[in-house]
Amino acid sequence: MSNASSPHGPQNPYSAPLEHKPMTAGQDSQTQQWALILHLSQFAGYAIPLLGLIAPIVIWQIKKNELPSLDAHGRVVANWMISEFIYFLLTLALCLVVVGFFLLPVLAILSIVFPIVGAVKASQGEVWKYPGSIPFFRV
Repeated sequence: MSNASSPHGPQNPYSAPLEHKPMTAGQDSQTQQWALILHLSQFAGYAIPLLGLIAPIVIWQIKKNELPSLDAHGRVVANWMISEFIYFLLTLALCLVVVGFFLLPVLAILSIVFPIVGAVKASQGEVWKYPGSIPFFRV
């Protein structure tokens, strides 16, 4: 075993298994399904402006009491949305010195890729912390 801290091998520093609290198989399946929806709900903003900000927070707040393991996913998504907004403002400011024009497409790509990876990991029962996300809410 290459990693003494894990019997399953090296751990991805951006993912962590869901906290295992006593729950039925149905609850675990529901948590994975709602976590997947939570991550992908960020794309709702492409259809209706601001819905990509509102939908994940509403899902998180409504479902976190029913499915306690969903709380970690909600925190990860909220951290990313706040971080993404800050990065967007910084990138806009950097457009004044031309660098921002190169960073805007990078941020746009990350805003598509990260929720997809988060959703895939959620469907596998993992909480994936988006790289570069500022931890406003501790996971």
